[in-house]
Formats: sequence, structure tokens, C-alpha cells
Amino acid sequence: MEPALRRILDVVREAAAHERALCLRGSGSKDFLGGPLLGEPLDLRPLRGITSYEPTELVVTARAGTPLDELEAALAEHGQCLPFEPPRLGRDGAGQPLGGTVGGMVASGLAGPARAAAGSVRDHVLGACLLNGRGELLRFGGTVMKNVAGYDVSRLLAGSMGVLGVICEVSLKVLPRPPATRTLRFDMDQANALRHLNEWAGQPLPLQASAWWDGILVLRLAGAEAAVASAARLLGGEAIPPPLAAGFWAGLRDQRDEFFLHAEAVLAAGDGESTGFSLWQLSVAPTAPRLELAGETLLEWGGGRRWLLSREPAGRVREAGLAARGHATLYRRGAGTAAPDDGAIFAPLSAPLLRLHQQLKAAFDPQRIFNRERLHPQL
Repeated sequence: MEPALRRILDVVREAAAHERALCLRGSGSKDFLGGPLLGEPLDLRPLRGITSYEPTELVVTARAGTPLDELEAALAEHGQCLPFEPPRLGRDGAGQPLGGTVGGMVASGLAGPARAAAGSVRDHVLGACLLNGRGELLRFGGTVMKNVAGYDVSRLLAGSMGVLGVICEVSLKVLPRPPATRTLRFDMDQANALRHLNEWAGQPLPLQASAWWDGILVLRLAGAEAAVASAARLLGGEAIPPPLAAGFWAGLRDQRDEFFLHAEAVLAAGDGESTGFSLWQLSVAPTAPRLELAGETLLEWGGGRRWLLSREPAGRVREAGLAARGHATLYRRGAGTAAPDDGAIFAPLSAPLLRLHQQLKAAFDPQRIFNRERLHPQL
């Protein structure tokens, strides 16, 4: 066993023996997400490195503390990528991007603009090594698709916010970069944007990503050159120069584009006209009409993800999410903005679902030492 893993194992066993809470942490780029950071910090960055990469098999295995930039650079050398485009969040004291780690990517379950076309983080997790609350190293899944049928525990880790244990290593399915991309711009209101997106979704178009904000709809086509060129001619719109388009999609992926910078400034102000704002992420049916909620909205994923910067009460936002056949997550809360009355950051769970979550927590972490209350106040 490597020294870094041995040290982490010793810390976990000691914490379990004394029922001492641990706060699992990589780069800290997602500290804002979810519930409070409770317990003694356990730095997972020493668990670093790509342990296996088979470009011809489209599979990579990396330790949890591996920086995303490092993993993506290795994939880029072979013309491959993480197709779900995980956001590279956060800045250090010098303003440099933190980027995040492989473990944080899986634990948060966050995906970028291509998620609607390429699938989620969970869809690309093939296997994982987990250190549970008893100090046991468990391996789930494998490194090929045929090994991940049935009850695949490794995919439970995606979006679990670290409440089940320490993600030590992950095997991921990767894909080749598309040979051609093109970005198109259209001027239209939100209702028309939703209507067009749903019409185009029913056609055989190489539509990889979309975004609408403030009267402008932007599409990214990706695939074979002939298919992309044909779709661009069919759809029309204004072609965006590739360098400008690449910057736009990178900014949207990393939540550093104009909408998110504006939201960040409003949330940071926390006084005067900015009091009471929150940034919500609503995952809804793409066919749902415009949500009748006050505030500024950014659409992604063909209308399936709707970012909302608003003063609306938590209950009203969540009701709107349910009515649109989805749910709402309190992504960021502004300075001076009160937390929801139920304390839940993610969508509230029904009694049966909460019981299942509690049973899973008890099975993997019986002493509740990992990331208490990060995913839910009762976990």
C-alpha cells in the first residue's frame, strides 16, 4: 500500500474509533456546494496520479487527488476527453484557477454544457475504490462496460458529496474529441428558444450543447465535418468564429462567463438592492415551458437545466421545479441570505427515499464520520 493511502487509512480508522467527524477535501473548489463543512479536514490531494490509461480501450483510471487539468492534458495527447465536461471551479488567493480533482468531480456529480448529449458523470464511471467508515478498502465495478452491469455501487458515488466514504481511485470511460465543431448564434426570446430546442432535439442533428440568456441562443454542433456543415446550413443563424466560440463554451463550462460573473457579484454584495439573492440550479423536463419565477435565467442542456438568479423564496422555486417535472438545488446563497427553513440545499427527499439514503449511509459509514450533513441534514 502506498504511503499516502496508508496515512489516510490510519486517519479514518482513528476517527471511526473515536466517532470523530472528517471533512473530505481535495482542492476546495467546491466548498460552497451542499451543506456545512463539518469535522476535521482530510486532505486527499496526496492520492494523486494516473494509474492506468488505455487509449485504445477508451478507459482511464486515476487517483482521487489527481488534478482535473492533469487528467485532461493526458487525454488530450491522444485526442480524447471527458465528454461530460466537468466544470473547473474556484480560484486561489492569487486568482489562479483551482480546477478541482478527480474525486471532487465524481463526488459532486457536476457536468458542463455537453451533458445533455454525452451523459452525466455517473454514466461514465466504470469502477471505483472506496475507503469506508470501517477503514476497509472496497472495489466496485471494473474497467470495461461488461463488468458494470447489475448493482453497480461505484455509480452511487457520483453526486454523493463524500457521505459514503473516501473515493480513492476511479475508472472512467473517455471518448475521442469530435473531429469538427461549429457554434451558431440566434436572437430570440426564451419561449421561442425552448420551442426551437425541442423541435431540433427531435431531428437527427449533431447538437452537442446549447445556452440561452438575455435574448441570445447559442448552439454547438459537433461530429463529422459533413454532418456539422449540413446541420449548420439547415439551422442558419450567425456562425461564431472558432476562437471566440471556444472561449464562450470554456467560460460556460467553468462558470466564468458573463452570467455567472454577474451572479457572483450580486451574491457577494449582499446589501441594498442585492439582498436576498440566491443562485438556483433547476433540473427539469426540457419540454417544460418558461418558469414563472422572477429573476434572471440561463438555459442549458436543451432547456433541461435552468439557472436562476432570484430573490424568490426557496419553497416557491422548489414548487416550480416539481411542476416542471424536476427539482431545484440551492447552488449558491448570497451574503446575508437566509438558508431554507428545512436546511436542505439539494431537493428535499420523500420519507422512503430518505430512509434508503440513511440505510446506505449506515452500511458504508456506520459512525457517520464522513461529510456529515453535506448531502442532507439527516445524513
